[in-house]
Amino acid sequence: MTLAFSTLGCAGEPLDTVLELARTYQFTGLELRAADEEFTHIGLTSAERRTLRSRIEDAGLEILAVDSYVHLCGVEEQPLAEHLELAHDLGARGVRVFMRDDPEATGEPTPGELRAMDRVAQSSTEVSVLLETHDTHSSGRSIAAFCALLDREVPDHNAKVIWDAAHTRRKGETPAESLELLRPWLEFVQVKDHDSQRDYKPVAMGAGDYPIGELLRALDGTDYPLSLEWELKWHPELPPLSEALPATQAWIAG
Repeated sequence: MTLAFSTLGCAGEPLDTVLELARTYQFTGLELRAADEEFTHIGLTSAERRTLRSRIEDAGLEILAVDSYVHLCGVEEQPLAEHLELAHDLGARGVRVFMRDDPEATGEPTPGELRAMDRVAQSSTEVSVLLETHDTHSSGRSIAAFCALLDREVPDHNAKVIWDAAHTRRKGETPAESLELLRPWLEFVQVKDHDSQRDYKPVAMGAGDYPIGELLRALDGTDYPLSLEWELKWHPELPPLSEALPATQAWIAG
């Protein structure tokens, strides 16, 4: 099983720190948070991109995603094309995006989903647009409905899905239900523990009640990577990645 982690868990830290964490705890994949204050951002020069890619590849790591903050449904255009170019240059599978529709929008599809469909249709297919189960599209059902729309209207699209397993549980889906919905488009799975008695607040690995056993049984026989989305930047009370990574391995091992 490929185990990965997002650099959201060590936001602002240099590449050296990320590579050392991966080496020490034997993780083989990365999600690279893309932001101006990170070592991954769309302002990198061609030379900087080549160096970053080489160092990650030389460490034996795969980049599952460049984690952007593009909102596909938004009226304001955000730089999807530039993030896709960055992902291509770094050899990443694709660019993580959020739908983030207007929660008051009505209709099937909504105006925001139609905008999102147009943006996917106009995107390069060399790397994937990776739709995360998040915010207005947190359920497997909602993302699957949008992907089915893409399949009908943009049959040559290259959109796929990042399944944030904590978010779909919060929407009342079991792991088996979410997997069945998302399987045709699924690229990889994000994991973290949370406490359903405290509004699904992220907690230290093993301290919550996310049903990791159910998830692993649902995924049995598949080869989807598991990526730890450690939200330390947004939840500074969480332990550091140096504790969360080995705890994740233990949590998965049961």
